[in-house]
Amino acid sequence: MKYTQLGRTGLKVSRLVLGTMNFGPQTDEADSHAIMDAALASGINYFDTANVYGWGDNKGRTEEIIGSWFARGGDRRDKTVLATKVYGNMAGDGEPWPNHDKLSALNIRRAVEASLRRLGTDYIDIYQFHHVDRSTPFEEIWQAVDVLIQQGKILYAGSSNFPGYKIAQANETAARRGMVGLVSEQCLYNLAERRAEMEVVPAAQEYGLGVIPWSPLHGGLLGGVIRKEVEGGRRASGRAADALANPEKRAQLQAYEDLLDKHGLEPGETALAWLLTRPGVTGPIVGPRTAEQLDSALRAVELELSEEILTALDEIFPGPGPSPEAFAW
Repeated sequence: MKYTQLGRTGLKVSRLVLGTMNFGPQTDEADSHAIMDAALASGINYFDTANVYGWGDNKGRTEEIIGSWFARGGDRRDKTVLATKVYGNMAGDGEPWPNHDKLSALNIRRAVEASLRRLGTDYIDIYQFHHVDRSTPFEEIWQAVDVLIQQGKILYAGSSNFPGYKIAQANETAARRGMVGLVSEQCLYNLAERRAEMEVVPAAQEYGLGVIPWSPLHGGLLGGVIRKEVEGGRRASGRAADALANPEKRAQLQAYEDLLDKHGLEPGETALAWLLTRPGVTGPIVGPRTAEQLDSALRAVELELSEEILTALDEIFPGPGPSPEAFAW
């Protein structure tokens, strides 16, 4: 496994991030434990979760599964860089209740304590704001974070789904308080969705944040969806189905798969490997439901894409171009 530093921190993390969103809803506890064991054995040390994962009446279940895995010992917790998130409402579905969501100092305090209990640990390495909270000033957020750092309950703070200007606001406010500020940003970023290159990635680079792309296969769209449709009779759903129903996007995906077939490359592995070539990217989040999916992701880390392939991918999925030129008419 290849490692890198997370942004401007001294933290060494793997170039793949193990996403745990499927643990509980789609992957049972035993299989989730097996996947985490395999990931750790392969050198993946960065695990990502969120307090709301498990969803519906089972919010928090994913953190509990990770906690039961830590409880099995074997230095699992010490070997893991653990990241979780706060923002979503943790009250029961249909029971909206004030101060049980978003980023008020009160909810941050409650959410941290609850996550620590579910995870069975006394600290969180990277505590991430899952979304922007427009109603809470960053001065309040950083005051709450500072207390948690002083208490040893979290080590770093990160963001998710932040636009570039909010990354700037957050870190300028932190700097005025003499704090490190955000060290990472999780954003939607992949070959088919490159708008992050306009503002989010440049802001992250300017402020020294590591970029952690989520949905690297764009909901399965970049995982060979046309081939699967033809060979296995599998009908696409969700985002993939919408794209395949669009003639222009279908032609784009066909060109992508044809290019990779020509060079003997797997679509999903290529999409991950492409992200690892992008400036500022620490590592994409992969959310395997099975051990086989984890093996495929691991092969992507070792895949070296030629300049010919990278140029062809840019032609098929052109990015917006550098800022500020990308904003020009």
